[in-house]
Amino acid sequence: MSAADALRAAGLRLPEPPRPLGGYVPAVAASGLLFLSGMLPLREGSPVVTGRLGAELDPATGRNAARVAALNALAVVHAETGLDQVARVVRLAVHIACDPGFRDHATVADGASEVFDTAFAPHRHSRLVFGSVALPAGMPLELDVVLDVGDAPS
Repeated sequence: MSAADALRAAGLRLPEPPRPLGGYVPAVAASGLLFLSGMLPLREGSPVVTGRLGAELDPATGRNAARVAALNALAVVHAETGLDQVARVVRLAVHIACDPGFRDHATVADGASEVFDTAFAPHRHSRLVFGSVALPAGMPLELDVVLDVGDAPS
């Protein structure tokens, strides 16, 4: 089953790719890898939520924001190379804006991992999750995604 078919079967829909918030491109391909710029939980150019986990936001809200950001990442991939060019997500790093006492980083990051696992099963990815003081535009999280695209056009 293709990644697009797997997402549809799970009831997930790719949004329009988000536009960069600054002077950069959404993705760069090099040596068979596609490096995405930071993916934020935006919908139609606006944040789905802002704030910090463990302060204004709970883990369930963060997990949903991670799903939105992951779908944005896949929308960028689809626009850049097509989802069928992706062999797997190699590495997912999740930056979470959070209160110093926040401890549910993995729960929040699982929202993004579940989207990628749905699209590219049975292949799984490595992951790094950590807390940050602040992220762009007051967002609760930002994804850093590296994908294996083999010989996809750059």
